Amino acid sequence: MRLITLGSAAIAASAAFTLALTGCTNASMDQADDATTPDSPKLPTETISQLDADPALEALLPERIRTAGTLNIATDPTYAPFEVYAADNKTVVGLDADLAESLGQLLGLEVTFVPSGFDNIIPGLSSGKYDMAMSAFSVTDERKQNADFVVYHQSGSGIAVPTGNPDKLSMDPMTLCGKIIGAEKGSTQGMEIMPEFNKQCEAAGKESIDIKLFPGTDKAITALSSGRVQGVVSGATGLGYQAKITGAFDLAEGGDYEPKPTGLVLPKGSDLTPAITAAMEKLVTEKPYHEAFQKWGINDSNEVAPEQVAVK
Repeated sequence: MRLITLGSAAIAASAAFTLALTGCTNASMDQADDATTPDSPKLPTETISQLDADPALEALLPERIRTAGTLNIATDPTYAPFEVYAADNKTVVGLDADLAESLGQLLGLEVTFVPSGFDNIIPGLSSGKYDMAMSAFSVTDERKQNADFVVYHQSGSGIAVPTGNPDKLSMDPMTLCGKIIGAEKGSTQGMEIMPEFNKQCEAAGKESIDIKLFPGTDKAITALSSGRVQGVVSGATGLGYQAKITGAFDLAEGGDYEPKPTGLVLPKGSDLTPAITAAMEKLVTEKPYHEAFQKWGINDSNEVAPEQVAVK
């Protein structure tokens, strides 16, 4: 995610964090993981309170889901604190995982996570491959044309920079002109924000931003650590969490850029949308919702109220 070279300790910390995220299994990666595990950041392990099934919510479920007894949820587990692999490189944990489990409890359903590349999730939903998805999706007008959303979080974008922010980067596009900036392929930042920033640079007669897109946020963080990019634009919540637990980079000051709702995603017009919406409207008033935000170090200002859950 950055072009400026970090110190060796910061690079090691960031690499360790990245390995913990990716779940790679080839020999060289395994050896690297073994070498850095003692210094790897520890993921939260607090237990979230359990909820009883709500018969009124269960009654809203489509018969096919009620009969199956399972929600198949797509996710890209490369984006802590929303979704990431646990130490076993198999179990998906994070805010989204905890909230999905709580939704499942309210609906009397088991929850199964299906790993997928971020930019493949919505097409997979449209083809019926998954029941729904939770992967820190920003709710945008473009995405609403192809999918249903249920809001559970709100946050904006931020930029990860080398410690000390030597280039004085921020979410002011004029600070990014002529710089090499990374973002995740298929994300709001990569597909909408950075191209718009680039237009502003060009309109101001400044050098274009060299935008580098990566298959996952973890890959962009690695690029930042190795100096291949000078900054990484992504969700401020996730970047702030990673910066805090790794100490390998900073989240540039300036607050969230254009805060937007984050939502779980269902196929457009899904018969499951009413049940999930109603379950989320109840969940955001319950103790486990607040516990999950606290567990993953997310500010309560990023929580939503019941009236913010449904998306028109």
